Amino acid sequence: KVCQIANVLTSIGVKKGDNVCIYMPMIPEAAFAMLACTRIGAPHSVVFAGFSAQALGSRILDCSCTVVITCDEGVRGGRSVPLKKTVDDALKNCPKVSTVLVWKRTGNKDVPFTEPRDVWLEDAMNNQRPYCPPVRMDSEDPLFMLYTSGSTGQPKGILHTTGGYIVFATLTHKYIFDYHPDNVYACVADIGWITGHTYIVYGPLSNGATTFMFESTPLYPDAGRYWDMVERHKINQFYTAPTAIRAVQKYGSEFVNKYDLSSLRVLGSVGEPINPEAWHWYHDVVGKGKVPIVDTFWQTETGGIIVTPLPGATPLKPSSATFPFFGIDLAILDPHSGVLIKENQSEGVLCVRQPWPGMARTIYGDHSRFMRTYLTPYPGYYFTGDGALRDKDGYYFITGRVDDVLNVSGHRIGTAEVEAAIGEHPSVVESAVVGIPHDIKGQTMFAFVLTKHEASADDKLVYEIKSHVRSTIGKFCSVEHIVVVTGLPKTRSGKIMRRLLRKIGSQDTDNLGDISTLADSEIVGKIVATVKSYYESGKKK
Repeated sequence: KVCQIANVLTSIGVKKGDNVCIYMPMIPEAAFAMLACTRIGAPHSVVFAGFSAQALGSRILDCSCTVVITCDEGVRGGRSVPLKKTVDDALKNCPKVSTVLVWKRTGNKDVPFTEPRDVWLEDAMNNQRPYCPPVRMDSEDPLFMLYTSGSTGQPKGILHTTGGYIVFATLTHKYIFDYHPDNVYACVADIGWITGHTYIVYGPLSNGATTFMFESTPLYPDAGRYWDMVERHKINQFYTAPTAIRAVQKYGSEFVNKYDLSSLRVLGSVGEPINPEAWHWYHDVVGKGKVPIVDTFWQTETGGIIVTPLPGATPLKPSSATFPFFGIDLAILDPHSGVLIKENQSEGVLCVRQPWPGMARTIYGDHSRFMRTYLTPYPGYYFTGDGALRDKDGYYFITGRVDDVLNVSGHRIGTAEVEAAIGEHPSVVESAVVGIPHDIKGQTMFAFVLTKHEASADDKLVYEIKSHVRSTIGKFCSVEHIVVVTGLPKTRSGKIMRRLLRKIGSQDTDNLGDISTLADSEIVGKIVATVKSYYESGKKK
């Protein structure tokens, strides 16, 4: 099928160096499409199949695609997702797209179809030979562009090249997940993100792995979906995000304990620092206290994991990504002076001192932005944009984005630390802490808290959280504002859009900017209403 899709692309004029957009759900044909592009040397730009027409269109325009590969519809949580219609809406502003290849996922006959632009992919494949000779590529030829959802400005098309990326994807997958030839490996991310590229498609397949693709949600039809999957398919390595872990944790251990998870050898976490409560639940309830967790740190720009434990070899610490992977020369710098901090028990900005194979080469069409963002802030270093703490034993703890470090009355406070303390309250599932302006302190903290279903969102809960934060971190660490919300504004990749929370907490809601990258944009209005009610009630006092 990979070769047939490659031949279809060649037949419509796609050649080496031409960019192809892929907008598909989590089905095997999505991976086939990626590999077909790779086979003929056409860089692909996969766009997450939950993005809006506006977001999709901006990405198609930025990388000058003339071909889009999509589906009639996707299926998520038992519901149909109108992908082809979204593509049609996006293409109203993308006149250069000449062909849309459409895979039949549901076969809905009401899906709009515009000939001759639109072509049923399966029909076109049936007319092609089952072999396509691979195009010879230089190691530095572009492999793909992947757009980060960035909270401000235009999305960045991170460009990875062929040789170095594949080497790093292969190596990290093999050793970090302790992959063996007879294993069944499952990463339940989406191929619309770098985790799906590296640890569903390229890394596992380069190792000849049996790799798993997951199309639904962890809560459909119930909170046991992941664990039913592990039992039925005898999954050995399971890789997911803290957001998903907390989502199923919310429903307790009942949905875990009813399944046989004895096949599990490695549990993985990706996407954000995992809070201690979720780490312990994942380790003790899912892993039965025996399965090692690889709490991994990396980015779209790094191509693969750069900080991680090695299962069975690295003693674990909850919420620590532990140590750098092979060949990664980590450094912690003073954020103000840029001076290298050599001592342990130190905190600063996280950088990398030497290049590595999987490092992104540029931002597509804007190399000066690449330099400004990653290589200029601290000359001689790659700047991750994250802060880190290195403890007395040399273990690394990611403290969050540097712009998530608050300065309250002269005290620098990492939001991740405050959120971890809030998360220790038994009623709290998740929280997001941001800084808002304060006339005297400069900044003050505003916490948006998500609680368990049965929890009572009253003054007693707020008092307990405030007291616990002060006793855990210090009396100087006062969370002035706490509101209980029904959800947090997260991007499709699970990252909290903190700039929105800063605006809402500051009552600056006239222009919230682009929210097209949110998984649930309706949550914004609910949070705005909750905060408005909070201020009107006078509880801020």
